[in-house]
Amino acid sequence: MAANTQGDQGGIDSNTQRSAAKPLEERLQKQIDRALYCGGSRIAQKVRNFLNGTWIGEPLHVILTDIPIGAWTVALLFDAADLMAERREFAIGADLSLAIGLMGATGAAMAGVTDWSDVDPPARRIGLLHGLLNVTATALFGTSLILRKKNSRTAGRVIATLGYGVMMAAAHLGGRMVYEYRVGVDRTAGQAFPKKFAAIMPETELSESKPTRAECDGVPILLIRKDSRIFALAETCSHFSGPLSEGRLVGDTIVCPYHASRFALEDGRVIDGPAVHPQPCLETRIRDGQIEVRTR
Repeated sequence: MAANTQGDQGGIDSNTQRSAAKPLEERLQKQIDRALYCGGSRIAQKVRNFLNGTWIGEPLHVILTDIPIGAWTVALLFDAADLMAERREFAIGADLSLAIGLMGATGAAMAGVTDWSDVDPPARRIGLLHGLLNVTATALFGTSLILRKKNSRTAGRVIATLGYGVMMAAAHLGGRMVYEYRVGVDRTAGQAFPKKFAAIMPETELSESKPTRAECDGVPILLIRKDSRIFALAETCSHFSGPLSEGRLVGDTIVCPYHASRFALEDGRVIDGPAVHPQPCLETRIRDGQIEVRTR
């Protein structure tokens, strides 16, 4: 019994060591991801779809970030006007803008954390730093508002200016994530699909209900035969370039093997995020024993 206990303890210690060896951002991401999915709850998935922006076809986080950036910019402009004219209206405007920015930052943070839970390296570490800087900026603006309410307007202005600088640093990292690492960008953009019907696979090679990868001029295409119909979509997942041919069928949808984005076979629309961009969908036909596809 003692030997078994010692062995079990060794296994636990080994697992703990392996877990501790993982980067901090990876461990934190896994915990957040587990909390957001809530054991696969359908309600949790609907909340994620909302925060990802699946319902509007664009990342919601990117839209919401305009609120705090705009509001806090206006707050600093009101501060400058208040210093020059010393009118109460400018002070009220600055305080109101700070409050609006704080409310917008809360929504942007919720959407941002949801997006970050599915970000892959190396953008994952930059995303964590981006988030921490935004939290710091929000805390500084919140402190500024409190100081103003305590009639310490000069200190409040200084803290707000510092917060604005931190916010700009965070925005720079956010830009790097989009333009350098393509986070939130449609990964199928730029792929050229045939405008005229082109043969890509013999019909006999496509099995029933088996996601299959084909190519047309080097562009990967997903083929699925289901209930005597043949569906064709871009094989590269629009979210993070996952190979949909390695995914699984769920009814009339395909689930990406990377982050479980789910797309309709009929028209490529997003059923479940984190993807927000639909999959390009192609027309299919069978001619002379060959499966042919073209852009719709």
